[in-house]
Amino acid sequence: MPVRYPRPLRPGDRVGVTSPSSGVPAELRERLAVAVRDVEARGYEVVTGRCMDGAGHVSAPAADRAAELTAMLTDPGIRAVVPPWGGETAIDLLPLLDWERLRTAEPTWVVGYSDMSTVMTPLTLLTGAATVHGNNLMDTPYRVPEGLVSWLDVVAAPSGHRFTQIPPGRHRATGYDDYAAHPGVRTFTLDTPGRWTRLDGDGDVDVEGRLIGGCVEMLSNLTGTPYLDVPAFAGAHAPEGLLVYVEAGGHDAFTICRNLHGMRLAGFFDAANAVLVARTSAPDSGSFTQRQAVLDALGPLNVPIVADVECGHVQPYLPLVNGARGRVVHTATRGELTQTLD
Repeated sequence: MPVRYPRPLRPGDRVGVTSPSSGVPAELRERLAVAVRDVEARGYEVVTGRCMDGAGHVSAPAADRAAELTAMLTDPGIRAVVPPWGGETAIDLLPLLDWERLRTAEPTWVVGYSDMSTVMTPLTLLTGAATVHGNNLMDTPYRVPEGLVSWLDVVAAPSGHRFTQIPPGRHRATGYDDYAAHPGVRTFTLDTPGRWTRLDGDGDVDVEGRLIGGCVEMLSNLTGTPYLDVPAFAGAHAPEGLLVYVEAGGHDAFTICRNLHGMRLAGFFDAANAVLVARTSAPDSGSFTQRQAVLDALGPLNVPIVADVECGHVQPYLPLVNGARGRVVHTATRGELTQTLD
């Protein structure tokens, strides 16, 4: 199945906001309003759905969330859909989404990370539509560091566009921003230097392939189901192979290790030319570290494993387009990721 890129957004287009997983509690509504205004400042009209309640762990019953997401993705007047953030149990939507309508509808950009991987990665695998693993709506007001781009830049890019991201060499290692107390915060706190690291050995990396991946804690639950058939996706794009990326949201190293083993046994990494691993603040398990977890599970692949990539829960955020042709370069002095929307 060829990759289908949604058409680029233009001023006047509509952006849908819905919560396929967690909604927004009352005390954080002002941050939501700030983020919406930032999207509107790009010239877009924002349409906010009904599934936004933040009183519980999900924004609405599963059937309502699935119906609203399907409606937005099949509405030709809505050109992109972005959630406020992820959550915990978007997996309950998958059997309720109208996959046939999604396959035949003109593709719409879907943006997010964390629990949104549960929806976005299957969307790319099952319908061919490119999706953006990038900063959610509540993260959108942050000023993007030089060298990176925002999801707003990605969805406005024309077909065939090529963009290279070079990380700023700093990330956030301590604390978090209190959106209730400071809803207008726009500056990342990049308090710690850090570069990409090759985990599997020494030597430069210069590898290409189709990008696919997401959050480990979410995707591991889909292994062995029809919603995560990465081998079929790889077969459709042979012989170029894949650049597979993974990110750990918060589970300890032993859990991540087991998750990655299960994904590998299910064929998730079979066509990987390289694996990109996001920088994480998730805890180690005693002396067993997150890096050791990755090597224990993925070392047998015998492909380059590049860690501390800015594609996870740690600021800043480096958007990745599921389905795009990617090239990763990593040397002792250089790290960059180029994506081409073709």
